[in-house]
Amino acid sequence: MKMHMVQAINNCLFQEMERDESILVMGEDVGVDGGVFRVTDGLYDKFGRERVIDTPLSEAGIVGTALGMATLGLRPVAEIQFQGFVFNAYHHLVQHAARLRNRTRGKFTVPMVVRMPYSGNVNALEHHSESMESPFIHIPGLIVLCPASPYDAKGLLASALKAKDPVMFFEPKRLYRAFKEDVPEERYEIPIGKASVLREGSDLTLVSWGAMTYVSSKAVEKAEENGISVEQIDLRSLSPCDYETIHESVKKTGRCVVVHEAVKTLGFGAEISARIMEKDLLRLEAPVKRVTGWDITIPYPKTEEYFFPDEKRILEGIEETVNF
Repeated sequence: MKMHMVQAINNCLFQEMERDESILVMGEDVGVDGGVFRVTDGLYDKFGRERVIDTPLSEAGIVGTALGMATLGLRPVAEIQFQGFVFNAYHHLVQHAARLRNRTRGKFTVPMVVRMPYSGNVNALEHHSESMESPFIHIPGLIVLCPASPYDAKGLLASALKAKDPVMFFEPKRLYRAFKEDVPEERYEIPIGKASVLREGSDLTLVSWGAMTYVSSKAVEKAEENGISVEQIDLRSLSPCDYETIHESVKKTGRCVVVHEAVKTLGFGAEISARIMEKDLLRLEAPVKRVTGWDITIPYPKTEEYFFPDEKRILEGIEETVNF
C-alpha cells in the first residue's frame, strides 16, 4: 500500500497498540486533535483517553511521567511536539532514563519511545527546525533512530516498541508528506543498528540519514550522470551505529562524503569521519568531506534554504572529493 511517512507511523502505532496493551501514547494535542502533524490521528477514537493521553504543555512532565510508567511495566510513546523543545526534558532522559538499567544492575529498564518531529526547511522558526541528534547520540544508554522513508519509519518504530531501553525517534518533518512508497500493511520490523545500502558504487561512499538521504539521492543521480559511481548509505540507526557497513564501503571506494543538516562543529559527521580516519586511513584516496548545516542558529524562513545542504552543495562535495 502506498503511504506517506505520516501514514506509515500512524499505521504502526495502530498495529502496535492492538498487539500490546501496555503501549500508550502521550503528549501535547496527540489525542482529540490527532497531533499537530496528524501522526496520531484516530488513535484516541480507537483506544480511548486512558491510552491516548493529552498532556499539559510540559516536556519535562511528559517525559518524566513516561519514564515512571516505563519502569513499572508500561510502554509509553511520548511525543515532543517539536524536537527543539526536548531539552526541557533532557535531565530526565540523560540522568535517569539512559542510566537506570546500569544504576539498578538490570533490575529496572526503561522501555519508552520519545517521538519528535525534527529538522527543518519547512518555513518554521528555529526551535521548530533544529537538528540536534548529536547530544543524544553522545549519551550511553539511549537508542537514537532516524528514518528516511515511510517503509523504514514503520519498521524502525515497530522495533523501537519492543526495545528494552529508551529510544529517541527523530522524524524528519520535511519528509512527512514528501513522497509515498509501498509499505506492507502487515507488521514488520527493521533491525536497530543496521544501515541500509541504497545503491552500490565504486568511486565514493555517501553517508546520510533523515531528510538528507532524500536530498542526497538527487545529488547522487546527478553524479552518476556525470560518470561518478556512488555507494549511498542511509544510516537509519544513529546509536547504535552500523560503522562496519561504512568501513566496508570505504575500503572499496576509498572516498567518503557525509551529509547532515546539523551544524558542522561536533555534528555526527565528525565522529564518522574520525572513525574512518582511525580505521581506514591507508585506504583513503581523499580526505573525508562533510556537507552540513552552517555553524549558526537556524535562520528565519526567508533565508533558511541557504542553511541546509541542497543538491548543489552535495554534488559539489562529491565532485571535490572524487577529483582530489
